[in-house]
Amino acid sequence: MTCLALDDEPLALQLLESYVRRSPALDAQGFFNNPDEAKNRLAQGDVELLFLDIQMPDITGLQFLKNLPDPPMVIFTTAFAEYAVEGFNLDAVDYLLKPFDFQRFEKAVKKAVEYRNFLKSQSQVTHQTSNGLFVKVEYSVVQIPFDDIRYIEGFDDYIKIHTGGKTILTLLSLKNVLEMLPPARFLRVHRSFIVATDKIERVRARRIIVGDREIPVGETYSPALKKWTG
Repeated sequence: MTCLALDDEPLALQLLESYVRRSPALDAQGFFNNPDEAKNRLAQGDVELLFLDIQMPDITGLQFLKNLPDPPMVIFTTAFAEYAVEGFNLDAVDYLLKPFDFQRFEKAVKKAVEYRNFLKSQSQVTHQTSNGLFVKVEYSVVQIPFDDIRYIEGFDDYIKIHTGGKTILTLLSLKNVLEMLPPARFLRVHRSFIVATDKIERVRARRIIVGDREIPVGETYSPALKKWTG
């Protein structure tokens, strides 16, 4: 599993690096004490797990995670237990309270690996054809024509596909479903939204109108929308 670590404390980062390199399940992609450098590396999109310190001088780990367009799985590392509840509210895989030993570290890594494998097992039947998607919904596989999709809403590791007549919930990330959609017909406009371009009725300021729904446009995705509108 590819991973990255961000911690402003040099000794803590060194310890994390030693643990990561000892763990056979992990493939280190970088160790950073600068949030901007870590964010740039994460933007490449191939990191599956982030070890993230919470208490940092310029930005908290909680804020850092909220600002990521496509956050990977995260394991928080901190000396402050009072952040635990908010950390888990952000769907953290685990929460390592400093100081922690290698055994506790490996337990957290095992949880991350099991969670990744679970997600893969749930989404493995999801695939696309030239006309639409096949997605797993509970105990069956449902076909959704591209023509029927109005917009897709992301919630961490599952999505809601909104069609003209119904809403379909499936265990899949917004990033993964975007890769299955024809880019000429669908546009990501927010960390939580993909819209079908032929269903856009109007664009107003930083909002897109699709039927009776106003969809926000994220700053990161605004240039792509401007390019589409000409």
